[in-house]
Amino acid sequence: MMKMNKYFLALVLILVTIWDSVSQCSMCRAVLESEQDTGQAEAINDGIVYLMAFPYILVGGVLYVVYRSFKKKKSQQNTQ
Repeated sequence: MMKMNKYFLALVLILVTIWDSVSQCSMCRAVLESEQDTGQAEAINDGIVYLMAFPYILVGGVLYVVYRSFKKKKSQQNTQ
């Protein structure tokens, strides 16, 4: 159980550091920096971060299901 807590803490720390990252391609950055409105640039940054986060969440969910199935199989083998 302690090992699972370490993995959960690592996942939370990774997601927190990703959340504040600014991810833009160079062309998007050049177009948005030339405009005066910074609200649009922030909105595009937020959209990029949201699009980047969902694959990690999906992979994490699949890995969790696989982990639980192996754990369940192992516990069934130990009871027999």
